[in-house]
Amino acid sequence: MATNQIKKKRVPVHGVLLLDKQVGVSSNDALIKAKWLLNALKAGHTGTLDPFATGLLPLCFGEATKFAQDLLEADKTYETVVHLGITTTTGDTEGEVIETRDVNVTRAQIDAVLAQFRGDIAQVPPMYSALKRDGKPLYEYARAGITLEREARPVTIHLLEFIDFQAPYLTLRVRCSKGTYIRVLGEDIGAALGCGAHLNALRRIQVGDLTIAAAITLEQLAAMDADARIAALAPVDALLTSFPALHLSEELARRFLHGQRLALGKEDVLVPAGEGRVRVYRASDSQLLGTGLLQEYSILAPERLISTVEVAAV
Repeated sequence: MATNQIKKKRVPVHGVLLLDKQVGVSSNDALIKAKWLLNALKAGHTGTLDPFATGLLPLCFGEATKFAQDLLEADKTYETVVHLGITTTTGDTEGEVIETRDVNVTRAQIDAVLAQFRGDIAQVPPMYSALKRDGKPLYEYARAGITLEREARPVTIHLLEFIDFQAPYLTLRVRCSKGTYIRVLGEDIGAALGCGAHLNALRRIQVGDLTIAAAITLEQLAAMDADARIAALAPVDALLTSFPALHLSEELARRFLHGQRLALGKEDVLVPAGEGRVRVYRASDSQLLGTGLLQEYSILAPERLISTVEVAAV
């Protein structure tokens, strides 16, 4: 077999790539390319961005994939440009134009409408979405010209901030709960203003505590050598910064990694106040051990464990 036909053997890579996804690239294609560039054995993403959208797409490698679900649950922050006066089949630039209307709105009208969408609201998921009905994503029905009834779902808009309005383009910043469709929010704002709308641009700038400031593009990653690519990864615990930290002695760390529930005494460890999820480290070398559930009476129950940590001999 020719040398150039031999596949490189994948290697274990552990960490989080903060990717600045560019327009026109699907989240899955971005993951495949990043996995190839890092020659990584295992990879996954923490929720998708539409191809027309740009911005922060955290990609998890190796042990970090165990904690990807936590970012799926996290709040997201976006900057978006809403094109007033034109509605499309998809609610963004990728769809066909359905209707065009004149845009005659004032800043006062915009402010009044934005106020209606702050806080807890209900959204009807779009037909062009990956939600499944009878095992098939909704967008497949939509492409076949079929529209299905969808129940409204509760979401929370924590922040809906006016940035600029140069008719017909309305620029907003949105911080929202998981499951929020910014395309639907843009369409609903346009409907409330009486002129309709679709998204002209969408950029995600924050996921949980992770921000776009430290993100790099696939092009920048490709320009690096192998060592620099690995160095560009954030550590696994970058996904866990919202949880209190707990540091265990060598003996307690060994027992924790063996899946044992631990009764923590004040003489053993500084226990965070309250109950709930914690990120757990070995005190001697600050090695992340995984996550645990801190329960009543300072009982620590192992949750997701890092399998690559060396366990000290008894």
